[in-house]
Amino acid sequence: MSTFMPADILLPQVDSMERWSVIACDQFTSQPEYWEEVREYVGDVPSTLNIILPEVQLSGDYSNRVEEINHTMRQYLQNRIFKEYSDAYIYVERTLVDGSIRKGVVGAVDLEEYDYNIGADSSIRATEKTVIERIPPRKKIRQNAPLELPHILLLCDDEKKMLIESVTESKECLPKVYDFVLMEDGGRISGWLLQGEAVEAFNQRLKEYEENMRDKYRNLGDSALLYAVGDGNHSLATAKACYEELKTKYSNDEVREHPARYALVELENIHDSAQQFEAIHRIIKGTEPEKMLQCMQKEICAEDGYPVTWYAGKDSGTICLDRNKGEMAVAVLQSFLDSYLSSHVGEIDYIHGDEVLRGLADEEGAIGFLLPVMEKGQLFRGVITDGVLPRKTFSMGDAKEKRYYLEARKIVEVRL
Repeated sequence: MSTFMPADILLPQVDSMERWSVIACDQFTSQPEYWEEVREYVGDVPSTLNIILPEVQLSGDYSNRVEEINHTMRQYLQNRIFKEYSDAYIYVERTLVDGSIRKGVVGAVDLEEYDYNIGADSSIRATEKTVIERIPPRKKIRQNAPLELPHILLLCDDEKKMLIESVTESKECLPKVYDFVLMEDGGRISGWLLQGEAVEAFNQRLKEYEENMRDKYRNLGDSALLYAVGDGNHSLATAKACYEELKTKYSNDEVREHPARYALVELENIHDSAQQFEAIHRIIKGTEPEKMLQCMQKEICAEDGYPVTWYAGKDSGTICLDRNKGEMAVAVLQSFLDSYLSSHVGEIDYIHGDEVLRGLADEEGAIGFLLPVMEKGQLFRGVITDGVLPRKTFSMGDAKEKRYYLEARKIVEVRL
């Protein structure tokens, strides 16, 4: 059995798919007005907005809201607004605002194969450090919910493009199950159903991909990394935590077949041309730039290192970071900054955009570091070598390009 597999996928049968599908709950956390606009647009019709809790609302006592969410999920099931596609995948095309098309396949992962801890040797791993404190509040939302809705993006490292792209070539032979414009400038989304022989063909390619991955990075260790979590890691970590709790309550036979052992995700290829990684730069304010640079030269620089441009007021230059201290420039720099700022004055922030960084670095007592965009081939290598990538290593598109809730899956048995 593959680590990534088909699932019993629920799709809504509603009059307005545009109102059904809303963006991932962890977006626009400092913009409550975004969610107010969404609420006004959705109105009283069936919507995923009614069965998720935006993180902007994740404060104070939200237990009543969780009960409402679970009640609404049961109502949707009882009113039979879902059609279930058994043992299926959904091939997805997301047309972004710039016209590029990001491709993916919705399926399930086995949570036994996933570990978010640093240094894990599991088949599925986190790309960035998991903040354990973020799991308990999310666990309250999931643990009694009859349904899950995915905004998790799982990444494969398929340079040959033999997996997802092969479905693209044959999509005209597949039934289209949805096609509509996403709200709030989210672009367009289309989905095609894979069942029967189409699933078998995809599973065969999955097997070949996973066999290739077991050999690809063998020189870095014996345990193969097959898939990396690109987005939604704390949601997947929450699913894992709920599943681990179930294991304490049920026998091995019962938990082996329990639907909560699995989680619904969308699989995407990091080598998809529409999958754009963006650099996240560093700015340190309220510090002594010259003193910091002197310390860096002594501790982390080498003649043939990673070149990184710095800006401080009207001054700028390039430092070369020792390649022996990490797989990526960002890893070397972040490790130094964490250590340096623990004993020196200064506050760090993470910045998108070259010009924005240069502008901020003009301030008195500020220094900015312009980091290179991470090469796609570095992602899996970095996770294998360093355990996880440094925080804020890269960004996968902007907020409006994140995944929207659409498909669902039962994670407990519900009597209708």
